[in-house]
Amino acid sequence: MAKTGRIKEFSNVLIFLIKIMDWIIICGSGVLCFLLLEPYKSFPDHSSFLPHSYVVALSLSFVFSAWWFPVFNVYRSWRGESIYEEIRILLFSWICTMLGLLVFMVFTKTSIKFSRHWLALWFFTAFFLLVLSRIVLRLLLRYFRKKGLNRRHIVLVGSGDLARHIAAKIVSSKWMGLNIVGYFCDSDEQIPGFNKLGNLEQLTKFTETHPIDQIWITLSLKDMEKIELLCRQLHSVAVEVLMVPDISSLRILNHTVTQIDGIPIINMSVSPINSGNAVLKWLEDKLLSLLILLLVSPLMLLIAFAIKLSSAGPVFYKQERISWSGKRFNILKFRTMVSDADAATGQPVWGEARSKPTFAFGRWLRKTNLDELPQFINVLKGDMSIVGPRPERTIFVEQFKHEIERYMQKHLVKAGITGWAQINGWRGDTCLKTRLEYDLFYIEHWSLWFDLKIILLTLYKGFFDKNAY
Repeated sequence: MAKTGRIKEFSNVLIFLIKIMDWIIICGSGVLCFLLLEPYKSFPDHSSFLPHSYVVALSLSFVFSAWWFPVFNVYRSWRGESIYEEIRILLFSWICTMLGLLVFMVFTKTSIKFSRHWLALWFFTAFFLLVLSRIVLRLLLRYFRKKGLNRRHIVLVGSGDLARHIAAKIVSSKWMGLNIVGYFCDSDEQIPGFNKLGNLEQLTKFTETHPIDQIWITLSLKDMEKIELLCRQLHSVAVEVLMVPDISSLRILNHTVTQIDGIPIINMSVSPINSGNAVLKWLEDKLLSLLILLLVSPLMLLIAFAIKLSSAGPVFYKQERISWSGKRFNILKFRTMVSDADAATGQPVWGEARSKPTFAFGRWLRKTNLDELPQFINVLKGDMSIVGPRPERTIFVEQFKHEIERYMQKHLVKAGITGWAQINGWRGDTCLKTRLEYDLFYIEHWSLWFDLKIILLTLYKGFFDKNAY
C-alpha cells in the first residue's frame, strides 16, 4: 500500500500549498492594487508600505478566506470535475469573504477610510488570479498524469453497461489520472480490455494486499443485497469506496443527491432554477425585459396603430396558458387573427395555424415574430421568463400530459418567449415529442450563459422563421 500512501500524502501537501497560494494571492493582490492606485488616489497618510486600516482589511480577508473557502469545500479533490463548477464555488467563496469584510467596515464605521476603486480592483484582480492559478494547476496535473504520475488506481465492481461505459470514459480521459486495475463481478459478462480479478467475495482480500486507492461500485439498484454486503465487508479496508448507482434505465431529469437528516436522497426530477440560480434568473428576466420594452416601445406603438387600422377588434390577444408548476396565466400577443377566429374554426385544434383566418398585417406580424413582443410584459409580471419552454394552452396540456411521456416535466421552469427548441426550428406545427426533448435538454443543462446564448441566437435567426405563422 506504499504507493497509495504516497499519493494521499502528495494530495495533502498539494492542498496545503494551494491554501498558501490562495492567501498569498488574496493579500498580495490587495497590496498590488494599492500600489497601482497610489499615484492617482488620495490614500490616508502612512509611514509604512500600507496605511494601518488597509493592513487590517487584508488581515481580515486572510481570516475570512481561511474560514469561508473550506466551508464551501474549495479545497476538495477536483479530479475529473468541471473547471466551471470549481470556478463557481471559488467565486461564491470569494464573494462571501468580501461581504464579510464589507460588513465589518459598516459595523465599525470605517468604510469611509477605504477607496471604492481599490476594493473593486482588488476583488476582480484577486478573483482573476485565483482562477488563473486553478487553470495552471489543472494543466500541470494533466501533464503529469498523462506521463503516468499522480495516478489513482481503482477497481470496478460490476461488469454491466454502466461499468463498461465508465471504463471507456476513463480510458479516453487520461488527464483524470485514473488507472483501472481490473474488475470484480459474479457474472460471465466482460469489460473489454480489462482483467477480471475475481468474484465479489474475493474483493476485500485483493484490496488488502494490493495498492488500490478507490473502489467504484457499479452494480444495479436491484442488487441492493450485494451492495449492502460489500459495504459491510469493505469497512475493514482503508480504501475510498464510491457508489455509482445504475440509474440509466430511469428517465430522470436534472437529478440531485442531497441529505435529509443524514439520509441520502436522490431527487429524480428537480428544477435547476432554485436558490442562487433563481435570483440570477429573476435579475436576467426583469432587467432584460425592462430594457427591451424601453427600446421597442415606439415599435409597439406603431404596431398597435397598424392593427387598429387593419382590422376591427382589440390590439392585444389574450389566451390562457400553463407555466411553472402548472400555474395558469393569460399570455399577451398582438392580435393577428380576425376577431372570434376560434369560434370560426369550431373547437380548439392544436397547430394548423395556417388554416386560421388572419388579416394581411397579422400574417406579417406572425411571420416576423413581432406579435410576441407584448410577452415581455408577461415577463415583467412574473408569468414567464425570456428563455424557457414555450407555454401551451390549458386544454392541450391536459391532453398531452396523458399522451406524451415526461410532458409535464417541461413545467419545472417558467415558460419562455424563446427557447432551445425554438431556435433549432422546432416551433409552430412541428413534432411535439422532438420539441419536448429540446425543452428537457434545456432544463437539464440550464445556466445563465446558456440563456444568453439562446437570446443571442434568437436575435441572429429569430426573424422570418420558416415555421413561424
